[in-house]
Amino acid sequence: MEEFAALIDALVYTTSRNAKLQLVADYLVRTPDPDRGWALAALTEGLDFPAVKSSTIRNLLHDRVDPVLWTLSRDFVGDTAETASLLWPQPLTPAAPPPTVSEAVDLLAGMTRATVGVQLAQLLDRLDGDGRYALLKLATGAMRVGVSARLAKTAFAQGFGVSVEEVEEYWHAIPAPYVPLFDWAANGATPPDTAALPLFRPFMLAHPLEELEVDLADYVAEWKWDGIRVQLAHAGGETRLYSRGGEDITGTFPEMAEALMIPAVLDGELLVRGAHQGGEEGGAASFNALQQRLGRKVVSAKMLADYPAFVRLYDVLQLDGTDLRDQPWTERRAALEGLLARLPADKFDISAVIAADHFAHLATIREGTRDDAIEGVMLKKRDSPYVAGRRTGLWYKWKRDPLLVDCVLMYAQRGSGKRSSFYSDYTFGCWDGDPDAGAELLPVGKAYSGFTDEELKRLDKHVRQHTVKRFGPVRETDRSLVFEVAFDSIHASKRHKSGLAMRFPRIHRVRWDKPVHEADRIAALQALVRD
Repeated sequence: MEEFAALIDALVYTTSRNAKLQLVADYLVRTPDPDRGWALAALTEGLDFPAVKSSTIRNLLHDRVDPVLWTLSRDFVGDTAETASLLWPQPLTPAAPPPTVSEAVDLLAGMTRATVGVQLAQLLDRLDGDGRYALLKLATGAMRVGVSARLAKTAFAQGFGVSVEEVEEYWHAIPAPYVPLFDWAANGATPPDTAALPLFRPFMLAHPLEELEVDLADYVAEWKWDGIRVQLAHAGGETRLYSRGGEDITGTFPEMAEALMIPAVLDGELLVRGAHQGGEEGGAASFNALQQRLGRKVVSAKMLADYPAFVRLYDVLQLDGTDLRDQPWTERRAALEGLLARLPADKFDISAVIAADHFAHLATIREGTRDDAIEGVMLKKRDSPYVAGRRTGLWYKWKRDPLLVDCVLMYAQRGSGKRSSFYSDYTFGCWDGDPDAGAELLPVGKAYSGFTDEELKRLDKHVRQHTVKRFGPVRETDRSLVFEVAFDSIHASKRHKSGLAMRFPRIHRVRWDKPVHEADRIAALQALVRD
């Protein structure tokens, strides 16, 4: 556990992506099985210990330290695991030696709500401050050390000299602690047989289109739909639905698993249908409608009926036992169009090709489209194979320009990880009428990105100097700072007092110079709402 704790500590204080890759790769190479596999599962959020919650940790600390001291310390530190690891009292009698990662995982997995209070405390007594921090991060699944699942898999590939695409393909066939995966990569063992399994295949991704202008004789244009990118895989009589990150979301959208009964791997955009049929192809409701389905472990019959899911297909990777990824886009597209007749029409359609005579014509079409279900345009080279990751010159995404609005900072909260000492999460609002006539400021969104490190320091100082009230970890500020906020779309929402919810809000500019009474009105945002 000491080695894993040292890795977590190093990752927290390392900002360089390449340095993080090297740290994880070195750890995986030098650590024996199964500890390295459990550590890898923890870094990729592949572990779940239902008995251990943040409330469990808080209750343990309330029994051991003054509650006021805990509250003040948690507010200052900004992270429950770090605060608990620092405040945990040393045991009066010597405890057992520190556990290995494997032992810790076994003990955590065996805890129940009835036993976790005693057993987790015993485990924490065996560790020092760094070990307690690593254990609590592992137990709660909230690592937040700047390591994504993709980065961890890349580090695995880098450490053992294999391709990350192969790692991605085998990954989902093997449960943690991934011993056969390490045996293949480290010892040259036969790779896992995945032919009869409905496994995730790495997505082909696109580069942003910036100054480049492409020739439509070589590229085809499609709409970029505003849902979530998914992959449907059917093999061995079973269908699985995967998110862009490879997460199995079949249980959230069971109707899609029932819709594909053909041996195939399909790439598309998951959307829901609504009463208001947006988009020139029709049928796709806004992302706000899809959001009603996301993250649900139990889907009611009413939810299935009110927000029926379907997939707008982009590509086909495999079909009837044949891998099509090496074929050019034109041939895969023909295969996809031929496949459509074999699929239920209420669950699948195809993203249409945009008819444009030349690039300038396409730009005009893109500029004139503000449908809520459309995020932009995709440009795909007609002879491009389907290759994992981003390959220059093959696919481009040309997102529509964001909408901009001036908002007033209302509340701030500490961030997490390396931002845990800064007020970096900002809630902002617009005026519900004329502020000079006493209009109320209503929250319309929250953002924690779009500013530089130097701007963050200045914003943090502003929050501390302009706080008027405190609500636990949240500070309310006086109405003195304007943000220019960029967002992709805005929707009606019953969950917010303003009646509005932004899609992908981010700080575009900090308007230190702008008077707050010049910020935008709620009515201006309501005019942008599309049913």
